[in-house]
Amino acid sequence: MNILITGATGLIGQHLTQQLHQAKHTVHYLTTSKDKIENQPNYKGFYWNTRTREIDPACLEGVTTIVHLAGASIAERWTDDYKKTILNSRTETAAMLLETLKTHENQVSHFISASAIGAYPSSRTEIYTESYPEYNPGFLGKVVEEWEASADHFKSLGIRVAKVRVGVVLAEKGGALEQLIKPIKMYVGAPLGDGKQWQSWIHVADLAGIFKTLIENKLEGVYNAVAPHPVTNETLTREAAQILNKPLIVPKVPAFALKLLLGEMAAIVLESQKVSGAKIESVYDFKFTQLNQALKNLLG
Repeated sequence: MNILITGATGLIGQHLTQQLHQAKHTVHYLTTSKDKIENQPNYKGFYWNTRTREIDPACLEGVTTIVHLAGASIAERWTDDYKKTILNSRTETAAMLLETLKTHENQVSHFISASAIGAYPSSRTEIYTESYPEYNPGFLGKVVEEWEASADHFKSLGIRVAKVRVGVVLAEKGGALEQLIKPIKMYVGAPLGDGKQWQSWIHVADLAGIFKTLIENKLEGVYNAVAPHPVTNETLTREAAQILNKPLIVPKVPAFALKLLLGEMAAIVLESQKVSGAKIESVYDFKFTQLNQALKNLLG
């Protein structure tokens, strides 16, 4: 298969590309940096500029599936301007792809968009499945709602659409784990807030495997990309510290201090989403189902 990926040089994109290459698929990718363009038999880069709305239509040659991973990091301070960047980097890029499909000959029949479990409201008790009817009323919920709506527009062209609500990504480099272990390694690690907020995590290898499964099986609909056993922030912090053989400080970092430090962005670490991965488990066999096993693989 020929697959076009946006955000292919990012954390998820790199792991997905590796797994697709292992399965003998060809990857086309869009990049805003001309110096990142490669032209290998199974890995071809094409330029796009989201500001000028320029895109090389040759990126669609032979492509049957588009995987849309592009989007600005949410781990930057949420000024009003940066909030627009977070949203537009997801929705306007999708709109560019849709317009290109409408105006250029192509064979695309499947569109897969990254999304996030930030779709769900913060709760200590609810277990969220894909059928939960409401979006989180905060900024993250608004982003996800518009992000997913931009993906649904591809249905107007008769294209199957899948949306992958990604949990807390654990990876050796990049992602949430790297930020979590920095203070632990400096002997100032501690649970955040009261530490009882749920964190629905996933190992990056499984996340890439989920995208690959959706591609190869031409699946559509919404899928929670989370491992089978979510944990609290305190458990995640303690398990990581134990594997790194570092102590944690007492007390926990209070929520008000995080809000003073991070502003509205504190929602990333303080909100609680206990998310069910039962739907994706019916089609994908997880390699890392337990937190300790995942952390040992990445930190051990």
